[in-house]
Amino acid sequence: MNSRQRKTLERVFTRPPRADIAWVDIESLFISLGAKIEPGSGSRIHIELKGEDASFHRPHPQKETDKGAVASVRRFLENAGVKP
Repeated sequence: MNSRQRKTLERVFTRPPRADIAWVDIESLFISLGAKIEPGSGSRIHIELKGEDASFHRPHPQKETDKGAVASVRRFLENAGVKP
């Protein structure tokens, strides 16, 4: 995990959730943690990490992830045993 991915991890775990995290940074974080990412229908993607599965929508047309999605990403990472 590089410093940018570490910073993204810290930002995902800040409370209250942030609404300014770029989705590409979150996907990069998932990849650095060893997640398997598969495309779904439309803008949906499926992610498997350490035995945990989740589906997320890539935000569009904006590139930043909203607060609700960031909270979902945080819960997914917590369930997979990932902490900053």
